[in-house]
Amino acid sequence: MNYRKIQIILLALAVSVFTACGGGSSEQESADNEQGLTEFELEHGIGPVNEVVELGELDPDLAAQGKEVFEAKCTACHKPNERYIGPASKNILDRRSPTYIMNMIMNPDEMTKKHPEGIKMMQEYMAPMPYQNVTVEQARAIVEYFRTLEDENEQEKQP
Repeated sequence: MNYRKIQIILLALAVSVFTACGGGSSEQESADNEQGLTEFELEHGIGPVNEVVELGELDPDLAAQGKEVFEAKCTACHKPNERYIGPASKNILDRRSPTYIMNMIMNPDEMTKKHPEGIKMMQEYMAPMPYQNVTVEQARAIVEYFRTLEDENEQEKQP
C-alpha cells in the first residue's frame, strides 16, 4: 500500500472519530428526538394545538362540559384516581402541559408512534389510545375538568 492511500485512510478515520464525538448533544437528547421533533413538539406534543395553552382562572362551566365529554369518551380506559387501561387523570397537569394533553387526546396515534413520552406510555400500558374524534374545544374542556381533579386533591391535603 502506498503512502498516499494510508494518508487518505487516516484522514477518513480522523473525520469519522471527530464527527462521532462532536456535536455537544447528549445521547438521551438524540434518542428523545430521533423522530426530528421541534422543541415545541417535544414539550407540548404533536397535533393540531400548535400554540401554548394558557390556563386562567378555573371555568366551572367549561369543566362541567369537559367532565361530560370525559365520561362519554374516556372512562372506558381512564379513571380519575387510579391506573386502569390508561393512566389516572388526577394530577396529569403536574406531569404534562395542557397543550400536550390536548394533542394526546386529539392525535393519539401519532403521539404514541413518534413522541418519546407517547412511546414510553405505549410501552408501559400496552394499549393504544383510540382516536375519539374530540374537537379542540372538547379537549380544552377536558383539560379544565382535569383541573377540578387537581383542586379536589388539594382539598384532600388540607386539614
